[in-house]
Amino acid sequence: MSLWSRIANVFQVNRLNQDLEEEFQSHIEEAIAAGRDTEEVRRAWGPTLRQRQASRNVRVVAWLDGLRADVIFGWRQLRRNKTTSAAAVLSLALAMGACVSAFRFIDALLLRPLPVAHADQLYALSRVGIDFDGKPSDFDGWAYPDFQRMRDAAKDQADLVAVSYTDRSDLTFATDEEMEKGYIQYVSGNMFSIFGLQPALGRLLTTSDDRTPGAAPYAVISYDYWARRFGHDPKIIGKTFRLGDTLYEIVGVGPESFTGTEPGIVTEIFLPTSMNGSVTRSDSTWHRTLAVIKPASDLEPLRAKLDAITVAFETERSKGFKGMSQKSIDNYLKQRLELTPAASGVSGLQSDYRQALEWLAVLVLLVLLIACANVANLMTALAASRAREMALRVSIGAGRLRLVQMVLVESAMLAGISATLGSLFAWRAAPFIVSLINPSDSPARLILPADWRVLCFGALLTTGVMLLFGLVPALRASSVKPVSALKGGDDPHARRKLMHTMIAAQVAFCFLVVYTAGLFVATFNRLSHRSLGYAPDHLLLLESIVPHGASPAAWDQVANTLRGMPGIEKVAMAGWPFMSGNSQNDSIALNGGPPSEQLAYFFPVSPGFFATMKMRMTEGRDFQSSDTTPGTAIVNQTFVKDFFHGTDPLGRQFDDAGDDGSRRPFRVVGVVADAPYRGIKGSILPVAFMPTLEVDSHGQPGPIVNMTFILRTVEQDPMTLAPTMRRKVAATHAGFRVSNVRTQQQLIDDQTVRERLLAMLGVFFACVALLLAAIGLYGVLNYSVLQRHREIGIRLAIGSTRSAIARLVTAEVFAVIVVGAAIGVVLSLFSARYIETLFYQVKSADPEILTVPAIAICAVAFMATLPAVMRAMRIDPADILRSE
Repeated sequence: MSLWSRIANVFQVNRLNQDLEEEFQSHIEEAIAAGRDTEEVRRAWGPTLRQRQASRNVRVVAWLDGLRADVIFGWRQLRRNKTTSAAAVLSLALAMGACVSAFRFIDALLLRPLPVAHADQLYALSRVGIDFDGKPSDFDGWAYPDFQRMRDAAKDQADLVAVSYTDRSDLTFATDEEMEKGYIQYVSGNMFSIFGLQPALGRLLTTSDDRTPGAAPYAVISYDYWARRFGHDPKIIGKTFRLGDTLYEIVGVGPESFTGTEPGIVTEIFLPTSMNGSVTRSDSTWHRTLAVIKPASDLEPLRAKLDAITVAFETERSKGFKGMSQKSIDNYLKQRLELTPAASGVSGLQSDYRQALEWLAVLVLLVLLIACANVANLMTALAASRAREMALRVSIGAGRLRLVQMVLVESAMLAGISATLGSLFAWRAAPFIVSLINPSDSPARLILPADWRVLCFGALLTTGVMLLFGLVPALRASSVKPVSALKGGDDPHARRKLMHTMIAAQVAFCFLVVYTAGLFVATFNRLSHRSLGYAPDHLLLLESIVPHGASPAAWDQVANTLRGMPGIEKVAMAGWPFMSGNSQNDSIALNGGPPSEQLAYFFPVSPGFFATMKMRMTEGRDFQSSDTTPGTAIVNQTFVKDFFHGTDPLGRQFDDAGDDGSRRPFRVVGVVADAPYRGIKGSILPVAFMPTLEVDSHGQPGPIVNMTFILRTVEQDPMTLAPTMRRKVAATHAGFRVSNVRTQQQLIDDQTVRERLLAMLGVFFACVALLLAAIGLYGVLNYSVLQRHREIGIRLAIGSTRSAIARLVTAEVFAVIVVGAAIGVVLSLFSARYIETLFYQVKSADPEILTVPAIAICAVAFMATLPAVMRAMRIDPADILRSE
């Protein structure tokens, strides 16, 4: 009989049995027809069951037939224990779904190689050391002239590519009134060819597009942008758009799979680096440098060569640093060039979230281990209840391997059902997590395909989970001894020890998960309630631009018009939104002395800025319309402490010492209370506020290209006024456009996105861990009551009190909980040191942080033990004695 026929017979059991029965009957009838006695024929034929089984084994694949039988039997067992099976499936589905979701997110951001040739040979260049401000630095920005030197020197060992930081810029495809935002990236002309990419339409950028500064106004748009913005219009080639003062022609559409080199951002428009305004500047670090290492090239010699080139470049450039201290220059020149693997690309999102995602993976793994321990306990309890069944199977000849297979098949079915439900959870959960990373000005976009990588991870996860929770119960069930089972089974205390060990592990892991969630929640809470030094509510920010510049008087005219609009209380202007991450810094020189090693930060603001922001003036006065830059300044309290050492600053003079040796004199006219400058997470910096009215050496003001209008409104939601204010700015003066609108509160909320995400996920996983721990505790206690049913009844019969019975039922488990919690405390304090950089004003050993998981576990333990204690209380001693 062919192999395929034998495989087919495995799944046609009824037909096979009928054929065998008919065949046996025909043989018997033939013998009787030949004159033999019926009883003699049947005795000669032997036991029908044995003959049928022997014939059946010839016509099927034995191991496959056994597997089919185990699947049917396992399904019956799962249906027989509906409550236990449902608890196990839900526990595993939630944990496995969380694992797959986390993998999809981590894979998309950190692990998935870029769809380019030689991604495994792709490296990113950065500099590590001490920055100008004396703080540790790991910076990947480069000046283009330095890049050119490195590219030419390394051409035999590596291909170097310049890729700018992707920027969300203003552009227009029609008139200036129809301006829109686009993600722009300047790239080397050879990038597409080095990466082995082919256009979907038209052509890609080439080396000839990147030779002469400003001479190649060509653009390649991404496939994603072509589909979303232009609906796959084949006539897109040759269309133009305006970016700044330059008109660009679209010459091609990139390949569908390539969305840029920054995971988390889908680049929409690629431009040649030669079109960037800073391409000839040695003092502007505006792009990253990627290197594709050629085969047989050694990494360290290449790194040393590039390091020597950039040190020589920076040493030459530092000769013009006249306004910096020698120590700052020396620290800067000691920076070391590093080559870091960048197969998955390089982005700020990776830097911001790498450590957070690594710890997220740990939390997910802990939840999975809790779920596996939980289900293992349930399976162990079920295996104990089937001890007599297993003993009978052994008695009739079943081997240990056969019993292990039978139990593992049941475990595999649990894992398979859980994986199916978990995949549905993961399908929605991963995009939901990405949607939480949504700063208003640059929401994250990650490609989350359900491809072979995700499927392989899911298959490995399912197999691993099956072995984690199913192998131990399978081995214990298969090792049963018939004699022992007939006498009442193995020592139940040994089985309880195993279950208690897993409970201790569950409690320890649960404590760690809840503790970590508490740290994340405390961090987010303290960041959200940090004292800002101003009132961010009701503030609307209009980031405005005049491409060719406008006079200060024109900007004042627009501001005055906005002041007269309904719903507006106050209006001020600033160089950029406060706490937006933008900054301007220089050294300070006092009394004509040398420049300071410490940097001071500058912020241009108009008169009325502090009143609009509701920042408290502690001394002096606000700016007046006649104040200019250079000339007058208002400093914060930290500036006074750091540079004037707490003495009265009013009337004091200081110089803004530029890198080129230039100095701008300022006289302090006021002091304002401290407020975070660049962002909510940083320390308070020394800040000098200067007037927006900047004049040259002849006292003449220059044109202003961009400025931010700050409007304090009466509306609860300032964004309701945004459309009206945007139109009013454009209508008040020709050439004015609002390029971005947001509220000050949005800007602050955007800076706590990571902390909010960690807090939300931490609370979610903490709740899941507590739920799983409760199910596990309930299962063990319920099993304990069932095992000790007779003992409890006898104790009640001889006079034990209900409280004594409650202690009997819970004493061992609560001792295990205490041990598990103690282990959890040690694990928590040890692990916290690895994620301290994710915390803000939170100490890992704070009593309240340690108290929360302890209280939560105690509450869960109480709720889990209550049903078991009540069940023990309801045992009737008379029923036990009658059965005895």
